[in-house]
Amino acid sequence: MMIEFSVVPLGKGASLSEVLARVLKHVVDSGVRYKANPMGTVIEGEWGQLMDLIKKCHDEATKDSERVVTSIKIDDYKGKGDRLDKKLESVEQKLGQKLNR
Repeated sequence: MMIEFSVVPLGKGASLSEVLARVLKHVVDSGVRYKANPMGTVIEGEWGQLMDLIKKCHDEATKDSERVVTSIKIDDYKGKGDRLDKKLESVEQKLGQKLNR
């Protein structure tokens, strides 16, 4: 299963990098496979493990913000593992070139 999620603390001004660094520390320390991008983070693993991690990330952002919006997009493809890289590799093969990552 892959989940793309983003955590947005509101009322913290235009720059969120300090809070997001703390949030992403939970992802790094979790040991799950992940890819961070400018608009969110994609994580890969099992349902319970990933949802627990997202809750930790959300809770981290609430430590100094009264309002936090967490968005979650789930791709649950049964029997398919290790898709974090393979999904884009398949598209690149059909496209005939590498994509910017």
